[in-house]
Order: sequence, then C-alpha cells, then structure tokens
Amino acid sequence: MGGVGRAKFDNFARPARNPNISTAYHEKSVQIDDLDRRILRHWQADPAAPTAELAARAGVTLATCWRRLDRMRGAGVIRGVEGVIDWRRLGWEVEVSLRFTLDKTAPRAFDEFIAAAREVPEVIEIQTFLGQVDVRLNVIARDMGHYQEVYRTRILTLPHIADLEALMHVAVIKDEERLPL
Repeated sequence: MGGVGRAKFDNFARPARNPNISTAYHEKSVQIDDLDRRILRHWQADPAAPTAELAARAGVTLATCWRRLDRMRGAGVIRGVEGVIDWRRLGWEVEVSLRFTLDKTAPRAFDEFIAAAREVPEVIEIQTFLGQVDVRLNVIARDMGHYQEVYRTRILTLPHIADLEALMHVAVIKDEERLPL
C-alpha cells in the first residue's frame, strides 16, 4: 500500500456477511451494461464528484445516473467511498508485510489468530490465503525501533504461529484499484 491507508465509509445497504470471508465467493455476480460501465468509469476517476457532474461526464440525465448508481449500490457493486490517508506524511515510515503459516493442529487456530491480530493497532491489513502461507498482515510503524517493539511485544505473541516471514516494504510500483471497465 506504500504508506497509504484507506478508511472505508460504507453507508450502503448490502447483504450481511462473515467479515472474515471475501464476498467474491459468496455473493452472486451482478450484470451491468455499457451505460453502467461508463458511469462507473467516471465514478472511479472521481468518487467525490456530485451526481450531476457524473451524469454530464457520462452523457446521461441526472435522474438516469442517480437511478443507476442507486441500483448498483443496492446490489453491492458500489460498496462505499474511501478516505485515503498517506501514513508516511503522518510519520509512519516503516511498512512490513508479515506472512504467517499457522499451527493448524488447534481447531480454532485461524479464528484465534485473526481475532488477536485485529487487536494490534499497527496492523492495517489482514488477508487469508490457501497454500503455504495462511495469513498476511500489513504492519506500519513510526520507525525501526517502534517496529521492533511492535514485532516483539505484539506480533510474536499472536497465537498459533508455526512460521513467519517478514518482507520490508521498499517502494510502490503500482497501486491501482480501478477495474478495467
């Protein structure tokens, strides 16, 4: 993420789901047409733009644009708006990706590990995987001394760790979340 954190403001209705499981595998795919794609392209480029401005850019009426956006919000296509914070500008200079293999002999290893990791304020992202790596945590710190403290007192005390690999973040080459619509 390159020193950038995203705070999601999700005020739209969507089906309840398990927060530990990605929606990609559990919600039905929504069909959109070329007009929806055009509106979404303009919305992705400037999500803070007023609906009237998006409508003008997309070449549709305000009512049409509003209805289409509302339908896509209701269907969960548009899940919210993000506030993007540059953590480095606030003095958080160190970013580390930690990859964990968990001791899966404990029946609740994943749940207990994730619950404990959520309590670490410096953990800004948690991802789970199938394969050799079970969980990835993205951790930020003010400096290397702060990172060492977080690592020793909070990360190494997380439950059920069988193996751990740390990757120090150096640079962001590409950080693009837009879909090729």
